[in-house]
Amino acid sequence: MNFPTLSDIRAAHARIQSFIHRTPILTCTAIDEIAGCEIYFKCENFQKVGAFKARGAANAVMKLSPEERTKGVATHSSGNHAAALARAASVAGIPSYIVMPSNAPEIKKKAVKGYGGEIIECEPNLKARETTLEAVVARTGATFIPPYDYMDVIEGQATCVLELLEDQPDLDIVMAPVGGGGLLGGTALTAHYINPEIEVIAGEPAGADDAFRSFHAGHIIPQTGPNTIADGLLTSLGKLNFELIQKYVDDILLATDPQIIEAMRLVYERMKIIIEPSCAVPLAALLANKERFAGKKVGIILSGGNVDLGKLPF
Repeated sequence: MNFPTLSDIRAAHARIQSFIHRTPILTCTAIDEIAGCEIYFKCENFQKVGAFKARGAANAVMKLSPEERTKGVATHSSGNHAAALARAASVAGIPSYIVMPSNAPEIKKKAVKGYGGEIIECEPNLKARETTLEAVVARTGATFIPPYDYMDVIEGQATCVLELLEDQPDLDIVMAPVGGGGLLGGTALTAHYINPEIEVIAGEPAGADDAFRSFHAGHIIPQTGPNTIADGLLTSLGKLNFELIQKYVDDILLATDPQIIEAMRLVYERMKIIIEPSCAVPLAALLANKERFAGKKVGIILSGGNVDLGKLPF
C-alpha cells in the first residue's frame, strides 16, 4: 500500500488552510504535577466543527475532480465526521448527503443541518447505514467519503501532528485516541517521518478495546458490543489504519470509564476548556500508567469538544 509521503502531508496541510484553524498548544502545571511529566495539549477541541475531523473531510473534498464536485459527497456517520463533511462541502459550494442513525445525538444532527447537509435517517445499525448510503449514492452520484478508512482522510488527519511537531519539536511521546484509527494512523505516519525516535502511544476505552486486541493479535478483531462513555470511539478499526498502526504505533493503553470521566473532569477544572469523553481517553490512559511517562515530554491530541453539556458525566 502506498501511504502518503511527508511531502503529500505537507501539501494536504497547504490545501486545507482556508478550511481549518491552526489550533493552539496548551500546558497545565497542575496536570503536569499530577501526571509526573510535561504534557503539551494540541487543542483540536478548538478546531472548526469542534474536532480534528475537519482536517480529513476538507482534504478529501478538496481532492475531488471538478466533475465529482458537481455531484457532491456522501457518508454515513453519527458524529463529528458527519458535521465535518457537511461543513467542508458547504465551504466548497457542493452538496452533501449524510446518512445518520435515528438515535444520533440531536446536537450532531443540528450541526449537520446548520452546515447545509441533507440528512437521510436510517435504523441504528451498520447494515442499515451501508445499504441506505448505497441507495443515496445510486440516486445522487455523490462520492462516498468514509469517516476514517480512506487515504485522503488519513492524509488530512496527519496534518494535526505536523503542526504539533513544528510548534513543539522536542517531544518524547505523542498520544492520540483510537476508534476507527484515522487520527492515530495519520499521527503515527507523520511522527515516523519527522522523528522516528518519538514514541506513538494510543489511548483506548477498555469497553471498546478492539484496537488493543487487534494490535496484540497481529490481525483485525472486529468491535462487538462496545460499551463506553467515549461515544466517538465505538467503531471497528479500519484496514488501512491497522497497517499504519502495526508499523508505526508503539503501544495502545486502555482506560476504564471511571478513569476517562476523571481525566475529563480534570481538564474542565484545571484547564477551563471543554472536551468530549473520547478526547479524555489518552490523558486517562497516561494517568493510569504514570511510570511509563515519568519525566517525559508528551504531546496529547485533544481530539474534540462536541459534548452535550446537559449530559456531563460529573
